[in-house]
Amino acid sequence: MKTIVIVGGGAGGLELATQLGHKLGKKKRANIILVDRNRSHIWKPLLHEVATGSLDMNSDGVVYRAHSAAHYYQFQLGTMIGLDRVAKTIRLQSLNDDEGKEVLPEREIPFDTLVMAVGSVSNDFGTPGVAEHSYFLDSHQQAERFHRALLNQFLRINQKSSDAKLRLAIVGGGATGVELAAELYHVADLFKIYGMPEMSGKRLSIDLIEAGPRILPALPVRIATAAKRELTALGITIHENVRVTSATDEGYVTHDDALIGADLQVWAAGVKAPDFISQIGLFDTNRNGQIVVKPTLQSTVDDAVFVIGDCCACEQPDGSWVPPRAQSAHQMASLVYKNIISMEQGKPLQEYIYKDHGSLVNLSRYSTVGSLMGNLTKGSMFIEGKLARLVYISLYRMHQVAIHGWLKASAVYFAQKIGSSVKPKMKLH
Repeated sequence: MKTIVIVGGGAGGLELATQLGHKLGKKKRANIILVDRNRSHIWKPLLHEVATGSLDMNSDGVVYRAHSAAHYYQFQLGTMIGLDRVAKTIRLQSLNDDEGKEVLPEREIPFDTLVMAVGSVSNDFGTPGVAEHSYFLDSHQQAERFHRALLNQFLRINQKSSDAKLRLAIVGGGATGVELAAELYHVADLFKIYGMPEMSGKRLSIDLIEAGPRILPALPVRIATAAKRELTALGITIHENVRVTSATDEGYVTHDDALIGADLQVWAAGVKAPDFISQIGLFDTNRNGQIVVKPTLQSTVDDAVFVIGDCCACEQPDGSWVPPRAQSAHQMASLVYKNIISMEQGKPLQEYIYKDHGSLVNLSRYSTVGSLMGNLTKGSMFIEGKLARLVYISLYRMHQVAIHGWLKASAVYFAQKIGSSVKPKMKLH
């Protein structure tokens, strides 16, 4: 029986494991193994909500081991550190507990087909001081670490005079930085309900720093303009064409030697593939460390290795590169699923063409803006307000359907609606 190993349980990896589990694992036609360094999954576009406490990882996350039992694949907890293409094995780092004691030794997992779906991490571009003084939002652990720091800062500000402000600086005017800035204002207002009557959005001072000429550089100008208008109305200071050259414990230093002071600093600028991909030295990679693939999403060095999601460098016929977005990962997972089945049946493989279904930016409860059907019309259909919010939420629900099926996804939706009526509107611990 063949073994298919998927490394990375993000949006694409988990959806692929689910599909293959039902198609091949359930019928004992193949062993499907999902490897991830975390025990649970959260949809990455929602990490900014985990960071602010709007979303509770404990109630909204998907536990891999429980999910695997219901969807006919195996789950292995571990961090990939090596690959032997000749022997067809991947090597996992030893697993230690919180006290440093070894739980599992370094081990190998054999495969017939390997899918690399390890996602991306923030790219600080080697900027001095950033790693030491900034919070990142690449994983739910990092998001929860920021959340704990945020709660402490809210407590501190609440005890001070009414004119004292909590200063936050966010580097990166992409979707993560923009959505985080808006969500922070929302949760600050919520604290009035939970024993901090002096806390509100007016006690926040947020600087959003973008090195390029405008925020949301990857999205249409109209979306960026609408988002900027909404953020400015909230009181967020937007710095465009401002490059950060270093970070200190007092804030970010810009290219003109100005200091943007902050009590909390968040780095959300740029992404790259995890460093270990380049370190193992077996793949063709681009400058961001992403694995270069053929149109079929097979790596250029080994047809037995597919690549999907943010770690994939896929060039389109027009010379552009597929952007690292959740919709890309979803589409890639669907194609690799079809190609793995085609390989088993001896049929030719399909080539991947990215379909841009538009972009949406959610500014918490204040607004949602975006464009739809970007690849199906001459331009794009601009939407905002309640309609845009509904479409934004539907994207997450579609992901839930992909990993749970319609019936269970519906049950999860209603359970969350019921739970929201009895639990706090934000995580308070």
